Amino acid sequence: MKWTIFSRLVFGYLLIAFLVLAMSGYAIFVLGQLEKLTFSILQSDNRVLDLEKKMMDSMLSQMRYEQKYVITKDRALHEQFLLSRADFQKFTEDALFAAGNGAQKELLEALAAKQKKYESLFAEEVKYILENQPYDLQGYKLEKEKTTDLIMADLQALEAASQQGAFEKIKKLGEAGADAGKVAIFLAISALLGVIFVSLFITRSITLPLAKLIDKTREISNWVFKADLNLTSPPEIQELAVAINSMCERLKTVDKMKSDFFSTMSHELRTPLTSIKEGTSLLLEGVGGETSEKQKKLLKIIAAESHRLIDLVNASLDLSKIEAGMMTFNFVPADIYPLIQRAVTEIRPWAMAKGIRVEVPSQPPPLLVPMDAERILQALRNLIGNAIKFTPDGGQVTVSLRQEEKELFVAVKDTGIGISKENLTNIFDKYRQGPLKNPDSIKGTGLGLAIVKHIVTAHGGNIWAESEPGQGSSFIFSLPA
Repeated sequence: MKWTIFSRLVFGYLLIAFLVLAMSGYAIFVLGQLEKLTFSILQSDNRVLDLEKKMMDSMLSQMRYEQKYVITKDRALHEQFLLSRADFQKFTEDALFAAGNGAQKELLEALAAKQKKYESLFAEEVKYILENQPYDLQGYKLEKEKTTDLIMADLQALEAASQQGAFEKIKKLGEAGADAGKVAIFLAISALLGVIFVSLFITRSITLPLAKLIDKTREISNWVFKADLNLTSPPEIQELAVAINSMCERLKTVDKMKSDFFSTMSHELRTPLTSIKEGTSLLLEGVGGETSEKQKKLLKIIAAESHRLIDLVNASLDLSKIEAGMMTFNFVPADIYPLIQRAVTEIRPWAMAKGIRVEVPSQPPPLLVPMDAERILQALRNLIGNAIKFTPDGGQVTVSLRQEEKELFVAVKDTGIGISKENLTNIFDKYRQGPLKNPDSIKGTGLGLAIVKHIVTAHGGNIWAESEPGQGSSFIFSLPA
């Protein structure tokens, strides 16, 4: 008879509980004798340590608000500095009350004096700033840094002194409990051996099979569908292994169906649509004879819709390949600026037809970023094309480029209809477009932004949108530099 996971865990927990109860009973007895000395540690040294950390945080806040105020001249920052200063003074007074030895009190008094000096320096600066008078900014900065360094050093010394005081009292606790320590060691060793035994028991019977299940799921995530999982383990895990093997068999079938679907889409949809498009173009050129204006208008509609269907098929195939992990990327260090120029050049005739001005940044120094140039170009085409599509005639589309630390940011901003807040969260979902006042006026597949997101994510970057209805939209993506 095999033990179930429940029975194994119950047995292990009962054994550990027995050992813990034995140790706890003895510990309660010893702690009752040592409570008095422990109370002293908690009320003095630990209290000072806690207040020292708060003083450290308060001092850092003062430094932060002071530095920001000098730069921005924002009075709210000065008020925040005063609040942090008041906190520091309160914590110092509490620490002086709780200090248990002369060294701690001396350090606290020195800290109070240095903090007052720092406050005085900043107060002088504030006065110069409020009166709009010139002063030695660098000199004050160096003097403040020197004072704050001394304050931080004193805080560290206070921490060390408090820790030393606690250590000495703990040493006394150890000496007082020397006899009890021998028994505690024996119980601790017994408990440790018991825990190790239970851990090994559970690991061999539960954790190891689970680890094999995890490895199998990783294989499945890498499109390896071998139904070869065979485990000797508790009944629950064996049933799970059988289910995973069955799932692998089904996934093989689904994978084949997916491949067949790709093939069908490529040959059964794209080829006839291309033929329709080319045939329509020939009719428009007069190959089949003269056509009336009404016929030409209908043929142009057919040509446009055929082109849109071809784009939809191509976009669907691209997105399906990306989601299936079949889209390959060739990462090579390259400069993104030429790609921006190329995308804008390709799409500029459309923009000119709508009277839209497209602005690009001036060429920066070459910055090589690991990327698949063709995929990034595809992303740029989609973003700039979307901006032109949703921008009214006579509007403007701006492409900007900037670098911050180890990231490269590309932004495409338009003066279009904008996007509502509720749609910003799902605008990158496939087959999703924001609601339009006149849906017939702007047509699209709803896949462009989804493809862009997959491409940027595959490069290790991020993409997001910023917009308000009627105020235009900005699509920004980042790439690791």
